Order: sequence, then C-alpha cells, then structure tokens
Amino acid sequence: MFFFVLIVIGLGWLFSYVYNSPAILVIAVIIAVVQALLSYYSGDAIVLATSGAQQIQKKDNPELWRIVENLSITAGLPMPKVYIIPDAAPNAFATGRDPKHASVAVTAGLLQRLDKNELSGVIAHELSHVGNYDIRLMTIVAVLVGVIALVSDIFLRSRLFGFGGKRDENSGGGQIQTILLIVSIVAAILAPIIGIIVQLAISRRREYLADADGALLTRYPEGLAGALEKISQYKAPMRKTSTATAHLFIANPLGAKEKGEDQSGFVKLFSTHPPVKERIKILREMSL
Repeated sequence: MFFFVLIVIGLGWLFSYVYNSPAILVIAVIIAVVQALLSYYSGDAIVLATSGAQQIQKKDNPELWRIVENLSITAGLPMPKVYIIPDAAPNAFATGRDPKHASVAVTAGLLQRLDKNELSGVIAHELSHVGNYDIRLMTIVAVLVGVIALVSDIFLRSRLFGFGGKRDENSGGGQIQTILLIVSIVAAILAPIIGIIVQLAISRRREYLADADGALLTRYPEGLAGALEKISQYKAPMRKTSTATAHLFIANPLGAKEKGEDQSGFVKLFSTHPPVKERIKILREMSL
C-alpha cells in the first residue's frame, strides 16, 4: 500500500510540474474519494447484486447455515450473511468492509459437487478472508489502483486534446521540461499496469494465507484440498462475473484457461489466483 501511495504522489508531482497546474490532481483526488466511499460502504452490495447472489435464511439450507455458523463461532467471528448464487460453476467468495458487515456467498454448483468436509474447507477459507480483513484490504487496493488509472487517464487525455497549462520552455529549463514530459507520458502508461500487477500479487498472497488459516480452522487441510481439486475440474466460466470481481472468488471464475495449473512466470504475473496445483500441494503437505 505504501508502494501505491508513492506511485500516486510521483504521478501527481510529474503531472503538476509538466502542466504547472494542480487542477488535474485535485479533480482526480475528489473523484477518487467519492469512489472510495462508494466502494467502502456499498461495494459488497454491488458485488453481490452483479453476481446474482440471493440471501438465504437457516430454513432455506440448514446444512450450509450450520457449517457457516459453527465455523464462525470457532473463528470468533460474527455470523455473516449467507448467499447462494444460482450458477452451476462451483465457486465461493466473501465480501464486506469488516467482520460485522461480512457476507459469504457460494454457488449452487459448489453445494452440489462438494461433500460436507470439502464445503467446510471452502467456508473456512472464506471466513479466514473475513477474519484477516482481506475483504477490506482488497477494496482499498482496488480503489488505489483506480486512483492511479484515473490520474494517468486524465493526464493522457489532456495531452491528447492539448488541454492544461505549460511551463515557459524559454526560461532555460526547456530541455529538462521536455525530458520530464516524456517521463510523465511513459509513467502515465506504465503506472496503471504496475498497479494492477501489485494488486494481483497481493490477491495471490492473501489466497495462500486464507488457505492456510482455513485449514487450521477446520484442522483438516484435505477438505479444502479436495474442494479445490473438484473446483479446478469444472472448466466452464461462471455466467455472471467479470475481471473486476474475479479476485474475490476462491478460484478464478473466468474459466479453465484462467484456472490453468501449468502457468508460465508471465501468466502468473497477471493471474488473480495462485495455480490450483500449488495450493493443493501446500495443503496436502500440511496434512503430513
């Protein structure tokens, strides 16, 4: 997150210097603050709505409810809201700004394909995200990536249409000004890409952590390992999903190619999740 802040400050300084006008940065910050507030307070509702999740009560699915309730008690967490997504693809995610405002959603396909131990492993994984405040962290990181993209986009559009004031290039600093202009354009193009790479790296690390904490919560790593194995065998993507929310799910919901077990270093760099094979291997080593 410190790295993100440095990128934003660096971009702001470059663009303000080149244009000799802080207006771009001020506008970007205002929009970013509004975006952050909406994401923080309404992000979970938006994600649940876009995924087609439907809230349930205990009578609707007693077994799922009891698993969530028992594991929440074991983890020392408040009982989250429980949702079911009417989708054949086996998957699950947690969302919310903190444990008191958390929700756990699972697909109908997950309930059909997993046994009780495997389902417990998945729910424990998602509750670990809640307990570790990953649901808040990923919201903040997503907003920071949005800020970087927004500032960069405003700058590039301003350059394209010739808006914004310029410093006097005849004041003796024309050559430095030209160099800074080139650097700022390159930074505006590369910064959003770097931001996304960092965001995905954080997402992958939090998945490994949630796997480990979930296995400790159930004291049965094989349950989650077996669940991930079955989830990875399903090749079709979820019907209602997008790249913007893919990092929230226990496994990438975009289909077989994204779940790929044999990923090159370059593909891993832009992947929202660690390879399933690696996750299963680590979990089964925990059982030894």
